[in-house]
This record gives sequence, structure tokens and C-alpha cells, in this order.
Amino acid sequence: MLVKVFGSAVYGVEALTITMEVDLAQGTTGYFIVGLPDNAVKESIERILSAIKNTGFERPRTKVVVNMAPADIKKAGSAYDLPIAIGMLAATGQIPAEELADYIIMGELSLDGGVQPIKGALPIAIQARKEKYKGLILPKANAREAGMVNNLEVYGVDSIAEVIGFFKKTETLKPTVVNTREEFFDAQSSYDIDFNDVKGQENVKRALEIAAAGGHNAILIGPPGAGKTMLAKRLPTILPPLSLHEALETTKIHSVAGKLPTNTSLIAQRPFRSPHHTISDATTL
Repeated sequence: MLVKVFGSAVYGVEALTITMEVDLAQGTTGYFIVGLPDNAVKESIERILSAIKNTGFERPRTKVVVNMAPADIKKAGSAYDLPIAIGMLAATGQIPAEELADYIIMGELSLDGGVQPIKGALPIAIQARKEKYKGLILPKANAREAGMVNNLEVYGVDSIAEVIGFFKKTETLKPTVVNTREEFFDAQSSYDIDFNDVKGQENVKRALEIAAAGGHNAILIGPPGAGKTMLAKRLPTILPPLSLHEALETTKIHSVAGKLPTNTSLIAQRPFRSPHHTISDATTL
């Protein structure tokens, strides 16, 4: 039986829908993943089989071929574990396959069937809504991040057993709902630091205020301990607030890089990075 399950791949800060075709073929037991998978994807077979067994279901006993289309684009990472596992269970008739085409499914599996967080949940959700999928199933740790996208049902799960129960209609998943504008406005002014904390340094503060007001660059030169980083870290607190569009773009970058803080759904403040002065030119790009 041939079953199609849909996932997503992140390239840059954009996502591309990936179709995982799972086919059971005649022959001795064997598991093959094709479609330019990297080593993390190839190794997923052992995680998937263990997760299926430890959840109380039967692993396929025939030849299994998984094709990840489009086949000419490289697939990387462990986030394809969950959709491939669901495809195997549907192909062997252990769960119904009728509704699989309505959802994007992503998640890394533990050997006990637990679902681990992934990177790039926000661009994946944006692409799923753009392509008019009914919903997105992903790890609970990423649910609030993906929930920033409206008009899309986002389900956060802790284990593959919850996903199986959802498609078998034996378990109900509650969609994650996030009020994007409320989150945005609440987080805009919640800084841990403040430009007002700086005592003295009047000339430098005046220069930074002018730079912030006019959108100019500023370079701080001085001996260690003079307060350069301390002042620069507080510069974002006097910059104009991010617009909602800028906040979403900033959050996408943090999401893809795996730098989104825990329990944070939206980066609503201007980010500050403090690279070491010895980094190479390539690192700054």
C-alpha cells in the first residue's frame, strides 16, 4: 500500500513542502529512504522502528521504500522522523490514511516514542497556511511559536501515541491559539535592561542617542572595562519599536537558527548580538 504524508524543509528562512511517499513492496525485510536524505535522515529508521515498537504497534515486516519528493533537493535533520513513522503505520493499515493529506507533520522521535523540538516551526507554519493545509502537527515545545500563524490549526504533541490517537479518532488534540497582536504589544517594552541604567558616560550616551535618532552607525573604541558592550547592549532600548512584520521576520531567523528562547512565541524587541572581536570576516556574514 502506498501512503503519502506531508512534511516541510527549511531553506534559509523559507519553507518548502516535502512529500514522503511510503510504499510496501514484495521482498525480504528492508528499509530504504531515497530522495537525497542526509545521514541524520538515513539514521532515522532505527529511531522510528524503536518508537513504533515501544508505543505498542507492529513494525513493518516487508520491504519499505520511503521517497522524499522533490527528490532533487537535499533533506537534512531529524524532524522527518514523525511523518515517516506515521506513513509506515498508515501503509501497514494500523492507522487510517484518509486525513493525512490535510496536515503537515514534523517532529524528531525518541526511542520511547516521545517527540522532540524542531527548528524552523514558524516558517513551516507560514508555508502550511500558504498552501492551505488544514493543520500542522509538531512538538508541543514548538506549538506556541507556530501558533503565531492564524487561520491554521496547530497541534502540539508530546508523543507519537497522541498523533496515532488523533488519526484513529480515539484522542482529541486541542489546537494552540495565540493572540499575535496581544503577544506583540505585551513583549515590546519588557526589557531586562534600560539605557537609563547608565550613570555618567554623558558624551557616549549623547552620541548613541544621535545615532539612534538618525539611524546612523556608531563605533565604540576604548580599553577593556570602559563600558562599550554595556552601552551597546542598551542601545536597542532607545531604538524605535519593531513593527509586527519586522518582529515576525526576526522570529523566523531565530527559529531557523534554533535560538528562540524557551516559551517565547515572538521576538518583539530589537535583537543585540555581541560577537567576539577576533571572529573572522566569514563569521560576520
